[in-house]
Amino acid sequence: MKIFKIFFGTIKIIFFAGITLLFLGVFLIFYFLKDIPRPEFFSEREFSQSTKIFDRTGKVLLYEIFEEEKRTYVTLDKIPDFLKKAVIAAEDANFYKHPGVEPKGILRAVLEDLKLKKPLFGGSTITQQLIRSSLLSNEKTFARKTREIVLSLGIERKYSKDQILEWYLNQVPFGQNAYGVEAASQVYFGKSVSEINLAEAAILASLIKSPYGFSPYNEEGKKRLFERKNYVLERMANLGFISKEEVEKAKKEEVKFIEKKKDFFAPYFVLWVKDILEKEFGENYLKLGGLKIYTTLDLEFQKIAEKIVKEGVEKNRKLGAFNSCLVAVNPQNGDVLAMTVGTGNYEEKPLPEGCTPGKDCKFDPKVNVCFSLRQPGSSFKPFVYAKAFEKGYSDETVVVDEPTCFGVWGGKQYCPKNYDGLFRGPVTLREALAQSLNVPSVKVLMYLAGLNEGVEMAKRLGITTLKEPFGPSIVLGGWEVNLVEMVQAYSVFANGGYKIKLDPILKIEDAKGNIIYEKKDIKIKVLDKKITDLISDILSDNNARAPIFGWNSPLYFENYKVSAKTGTTQDFRDGWTIGFTNNIVVGVWAGNNDNSPIKKAPGVKVAAPIWHNFLAEVLPKIEKPIQPQISPEESIQF
Repeated sequence: MKIFKIFFGTIKIIFFAGITLLFLGVFLIFYFLKDIPRPEFFSEREFSQSTKIFDRTGKVLLYEIFEEEKRTYVTLDKIPDFLKKAVIAAEDANFYKHPGVEPKGILRAVLEDLKLKKPLFGGSTITQQLIRSSLLSNEKTFARKTREIVLSLGIERKYSKDQILEWYLNQVPFGQNAYGVEAASQVYFGKSVSEINLAEAAILASLIKSPYGFSPYNEEGKKRLFERKNYVLERMANLGFISKEEVEKAKKEEVKFIEKKKDFFAPYFVLWVKDILEKEFGENYLKLGGLKIYTTLDLEFQKIAEKIVKEGVEKNRKLGAFNSCLVAVNPQNGDVLAMTVGTGNYEEKPLPEGCTPGKDCKFDPKVNVCFSLRQPGSSFKPFVYAKAFEKGYSDETVVVDEPTCFGVWGGKQYCPKNYDGLFRGPVTLREALAQSLNVPSVKVLMYLAGLNEGVEMAKRLGITTLKEPFGPSIVLGGWEVNLVEMVQAYSVFANGGYKIKLDPILKIEDAKGNIIYEKKDIKIKVLDKKITDLISDILSDNNARAPIFGWNSPLYFENYKVSAKTGTTQDFRDGWTIGFTNNIVVGVWAGNNDNSPIKKAPGVKVAAPIWHNFLAEVLPKIEKPIQPQISPEESIQF
């Protein structure tokens, strides 16, 4: 009887203990899972994708705007089959067989954790890794692990294996801020994931285990990466995914990694585009929205510009001009073809050493001086002459180059002089503009064009920065402008009288490939073609300008008709050259960020050589040469 009591007592204890454990288990499950996201959340969730800025061909990525993740989503059918198998072999061989978790794998991981007395949690399936990286934190607790397992089972019941694999391959990190196989392929190999070979696929699959520990950009990491690659290939063969012959061939295949990309290609152009985009879409959307920006940049012209301007700046520093910028545009449609500043390196150190940016630096790489307000010198003169021609005067109209005062301006008599201090007596407007004579130009403004009307012409052509009150020295460039607007204004002379908007963006696509913006060529007729042709002819007249600039100055091209105008400001603070053909307008500024003077070097010395050298390489690509002009045997150099 006593034995029966003990037996039934034991049964009761076991029963109540079981009930208690059951309730405790249910409580713990609800406790662990009370805040768990629904499986539906995963399909409703949109992957964040970086915004990409391309050159005009759409083939060269200039820059990416992203939060922390570079990502381009690709569907499973765009991913090579051997890459899918390589990832499965490396990360989860039974992916297509298990229900979302691998009990054996979890058991092995728990045993290892018990040995090490640390919750390291190995043995996760692809589904678990996806859940962890997408929906949960990376904290190593049993609560988080329980949630991961339950949600993995839920996801597997609701979605197909292929859908889960597609999400995983677009989510997993590969290092270098690359998330997903497409971004990783572009970062490491410089090509789309659809173009990679088996060896490259094994490399990508290997990086998942330790993106930074296996980095190909250091010797130790690269060694470990290739060891892992060979392991993945062998694993694929053991699973029957590939043959032994394919393994041996892939092991011998040379894998070429592209160099780590610079943060910027064409940094000053790109940051201008980025600024435009941020105003339109907002900074956060650009980081997450996956836009594709196709710009007007001609990468070939950009490379030429960066090389030429860098060389020119290095030479000009001997003359006291530490910085320069160049802008090249197509005057027919407003495409910005090239833009560069200084050495072209946005991360360059300011000069002189120890200077304070924004205060006393002659060279500040963080400032795009193409948009800085500077005095244009004589490069402003063509606007005033255009107004005089519009009012009926011709290039044969004569003014007298003689000592002249134009009244009291700014509290003192204004009596300008020519650059060389000489006076030439009666000169035609053609000679006055071509030789950039100051006194005749002020007379053209005050007596022929009219002060306010001359300013109005500059505004009509696109100059927006001029501020009242105006005086006669404005024709000599005494008021501030920026290079971008000057190039836009000169485009009117190049295209037959049409004001165009300089637009660096060709089109914008959203993450789904829909075109949400496309550039339209908007032209507004602002000047008669007869006047623009006359200005162009005068500015290309080498005979007319030779008495001042010489027959073989940097403004002259033997086999091409190129119109050009220089500018030098008072005290030699700024040097300018702007010139054009029907197909291109190029503007160059040279000087110092802190507005300190150059060593008495005019625009033809510091800006024109850069301008000339750029066009010398570009013109044969866009213009047909003309018959060489005959020039005197003896060259008079300015």
